[in-house]
Amino acid sequence: MALNSAAGAGAYSAIANLIGNASGEAKAAAPAQGSSEFGSIVDSVLANVTKSGSALEAQAANLSSGNADVLDLVTAVAETELAVESLVTIRDRVISAYQDILNMPI
Repeated sequence: MALNSAAGAGAYSAIANLIGNASGEAKAAAPAQGSSEFGSIVDSVLANVTKSGSALEAQAANLSSGNADVLDLVTAVAETELAVESLVTIRDRVISAYQDILNMPI
C-alpha cells in the first residue's frame, strides 16, 4: 500500500511541477519559441490524462475481478482527477487569453 500512496504523491508532484514549469516557461520564452513549448506542454498534459485514464480503467477492472485493493482504485481516481483538472485549467486560460485578444480595441 505504501508504494501506491507514493505513486499517487509522485503523480501529484509531477503535475504540480508541470504546471509550475509551464507558467515559468511562458514568462521566459521568446515569442517564436512559445508556440512549440506551449504545444509540448499541452501534449504532455494530454498524455498524462490518457495514461491516468488507462490506469483508472485497469484498476477498476482489477478491483471487479478481485485482484486489486480499493486504495489502488482511489489513488487512480485521484491521479485522473488531478490530470483532468490540469487540462481544464490550461483550456480555461487559453480561452481567457483568446477572449482578451478579441476584446482589444483596434
